[in-house]
Amino acid sequence: MKVILQENIDTLGHIGDIVKVAPGYARNYLLPKGLAVVATEKNAKALEHVKRQMAYKKDKALESARLLAAKLGELVIELTHQAGEEGKLFGSVTNMEIAASLKEKGFDIDRKTIVLADPIKNVGEYTVPVKINPEVSASLKVTVKAA
Repeated sequence: MKVILQENIDTLGHIGDIVKVAPGYARNYLLPKGLAVVATEKNAKALEHVKRQMAYKKDKALESARLLAAKLGELVIELTHQAGEEGKLFGSVTNMEIAASLKEKGFDIDRKTIVLADPIKNVGEYTVPVKINPEVSASLKVTVKAA
């Protein structure tokens, strides 16, 4: 029996794949759980339509992510913290603080997308990567000054 997968299944394939499975497996497991639909001509055409829509949405999201990356690349964030004599901060600068500073400047960036290997603990200039999209990342300049 041929079915069109609605979900990724490790042993069978990815979403949209047309696979041949045993009729009992399809009838008793895949179809009732909504993991697949019967591969008819109507379902295949509907799948193609959905694929085109998803590709269009993905292209739009990618384009907006690239524009946001360009804007973030030009931006410089300045943060002031109390620091010791040698430039070592009392505390540290985290991705949460950088996200709050971005929000003040009008950028709604989730703190989880700001990739800091370690929190910033010294005064200076840093380049912080921001993963906007799985395919697009930006470099944000962060300047930490002593108060």
